Amino acid sequence: MSMFDIGNSPDYTAYLALSVILFMIGTMGFLLRKNTIVMFMCVELMLNAVNLALVAFGRELGHAGGQIFVFFVLVVAAAEVMVGLAILVAIYRRRLRVSADDLSNLSG
Repeated sequence: MSMFDIGNSPDYTAYLALSVILFMIGTMGFLLRKNTIVMFMCVELMLNAVNLALVAFGRELGHAGGQIFVFFVLVVAAAEVMVGLAILVAIYRRRLRVSADDLSNLSG
């Protein structure tokens, strides 16, 4: 019995199936929505789906490497949210609305 065994918890395939479902919801939300805040939330949902898969694989293999990698992914995601929201607030102050179409006009 390893230190990662929790008793009668579901098999890791159930966690992977949930991870795939969450990733698909995030992908569809990112592709179909125009609101940039919702797009950021969908990217975060996709990152959390990957984190769930990493933790499930780490638990199944009995290594803490998955959990350690999740920590680094969460740190990068937090930095991405801070920078992205700062950019969106700056754009909102200038244009009084934020949509994906407005962001495409910022080039050049």
